[in-house]
Amino acid sequence: MELSRTKGTRRSRRHSRMFAALAVGSLFIVACGSDQGASTDTGTDGTEAPAQTDAPKDQDGPPTGPEMIVGMVNTEGNPNGLDFPDIRRFAEASFEFMNGSGGFGGRPVKLETCVAGGTPETSQKCAQELVGKGAELILLGLDLFPDFATYKAAGVPVIGVLPILPPDFTADALYLTGGNATTTAVMAVIAQERYQAKTVGIIHADNAGANSTAAGVEAALDKAGIKWKAVKGGDNETDAGYLGLMKAANADNPDILISLYADAGCIGTIRGYATAGITKPVLTTSICSDSDVISQVGDDATGWVFVGGTVERDTPEKALLQKILAPYIKNETTGTMGIEPADVKTTALGLGGLGTILVLSLRNFAAEMVAGGTAMTGQNLYDFLKSADGLFLYGGITPVKCGLATPSYPSVCSYVFEATEYKDGEVVSVESGKLWDSTPLLP
Repeated sequence: MELSRTKGTRRSRRHSRMFAALAVGSLFIVACGSDQGASTDTGTDGTEAPAQTDAPKDQDGPPTGPEMIVGMVNTEGNPNGLDFPDIRRFAEASFEFMNGSGGFGGRPVKLETCVAGGTPETSQKCAQELVGKGAELILLGLDLFPDFATYKAAGVPVIGVLPILPPDFTADALYLTGGNATTTAVMAVIAQERYQAKTVGIIHADNAGANSTAAGVEAALDKAGIKWKAVKGGDNETDAGYLGLMKAANADNPDILISLYADAGCIGTIRGYATAGITKPVLTTSICSDSDVISQVGDDATGWVFVGGTVERDTPEKALLQKILAPYIKNETTGTMGIEPADVKTTALGLGGLGTILVLSLRNFAAEMVAGGTAMTGQNLYDFLKSADGLFLYGGITPVKCGLATPSYPSVCSYVFEATEYKDGEVVSVESGKLWDSTPLLP
């Protein structure tokens, strides 16, 4: 176990699941699981999320416009854990639905996909391949090293869902979310606004992804004037190890704690917190609010706040998404593909949820653009997204307004998150419908 106190950000070209999933784990829930009847605080652009949204409607029959070639790059098959095929698969499912239900702004889509291997060379090869196939819009699933130069030279616009490395934030592209940059800034915002914290203890694994994520939290805390101490542990600790980490982070009696562990680390840190008798608030990610975690830790999670989490509610958006994805999910009983729509757990789609959020959000934007009299092209959709007001990610809760934090983040299009906490035996909203704005503390 190592104590560290380092300012600034630290980046690496190797990324763990934590690096990608910090924002992603909450993104899908925010988009589809929120209470449509809840009041919502002002978002980053001064708008409010609508009190309720109309059900997404299946348009009559297949589209009649000219075919549109859309390219998609996604990272799969990398032996270092960079393997996200469900992003591509769920995007394919969404376009298949659209092609039978009105199309993409009235145009049928031919989706051309290319698998990047988590290296600059494979990303460049994909860019050249998709441009050569005549794609008029490029979508990025998870692509660590997008070849923006090739896309720009060909005049093909690029829209992604999750920026990863620093160049993404200032690229000639638009990203529907801000990734870890915005999520970690929201942690600092909550520490400052809800808890008036002056000191914070941080625990995280000592690997490239977790170190990078921690660096984002630390930079935001620095901007807020909040002192912090970070404690690093292993990727997988024993119960005694997690207990030791919690005690070390709490040794100087900080006002609150922040834990960046995921998956099994959620269970270990929550149990260590309870065993140590700590009662102060802990901020962590929505990954730790997963039902599999809560079912094991129970009331030991009292005092934990899950940044990006929200309470799942039945909504029209959720029902449509379940319908779209049901054929693409494996039936664990029969071993074949396909389950009943009602059995699709929208809060358990993992990184695959990125594909649906990207495509279905763009479907809604395209429909609004065409309804306003603009022809459906890749460039027109890009320009519309870059300049339009009053847009929301699929689900109607998270506002989309590109470039609010310029010049540092001109490609980012959403900046807010909700949060939940464990209280009286269940996970509930910290403040019903509130959206926490990351922009004041973005590094």
